[in-house]
Amino acid sequence: MSDTGRQSMTDKVGAAVKPEGAKSSTEQMGDSLKGTADSIASTLQPQGEKSTTQKTGDALSSNSNENSESMLDKAKNAVGLGQK
Repeated sequence: MSDTGRQSMTDKVGAAVKPEGAKSSTEQMGDSLKGTADSIASTLQPQGEKSTTQKTGDALSSNSNENSESMLDKAKNAVGLGQK
């Protein structure tokens, strides 16, 4: 379960596993906006106030306020589903 005001893990995984080429422009824009909003929320929420689940989700999706590729993005790139 995600913290209040944060994108759910189910939504994040659903957006990540669907190839970009299979998404409509509206889906791509929605994913981008939701991701940006979640990243901002991650930055604004102090680490000490995050649930264990949210900390784990942030680490997996690279929302831990670092500019590094997420583990999920690395996996997608490894199997050819990433944008790179």
